[in-house]
Amino acid sequence: MLKNLDPLLNADVLHALQSMGHGDELVICDAHFPADSIARKTVVGKLLRIDAVSSARVLKAVLSVMPLDTFVDAPALRMEVVGAPQTIPAAQHEAIRELEASGEKATFTPLERMAFYERAKQAYCVIAAGEQRGYGCFILKKGVLIAADAESRPGAVQ
Repeated sequence: MLKNLDPLLNADVLHALQSMGHGDELVICDAHFPADSIARKTVVGKLLRIDAVSSARVLKAVLSVMPLDTFVDAPALRMEVVGAPQTIPAAQHEAIRELEASGEKATFTPLERMAFYERAKQAYCVIAAGEQRGYGCFILKKGVLIAADAESRPGAVQ
């Protein structure tokens, strides 16, 4: 066990998050997403898993250690509901609450389903959650920690 780390962050996920650079993207997906086939096309090349929890809970764990990119307009994306792009399903409502609670100054931007799949193939990695509800799929763009940010995060190295 490590101090100040969310216990959901297993060794494979932590390695991927640490290896990512500024501007790299990761996917957090639900159980319905074609996670394995898309993960094979990413930089990591294999599927990472955080099973038995919701996508929102995985999002919370990731955001506890990874800043979002502040140099782009949309560092956080959500998959649009097919045929109802303005609809926000329950899994996304929970993720919105976690993003707001994280202190990041970002909101989720919708992305059409097929465009989401294509963008996911360019990601650094895919993390599959145990989310059973539909549309629990998100893309996050990694930012940087500058000295002022690093000082405010527990356990941060200067």
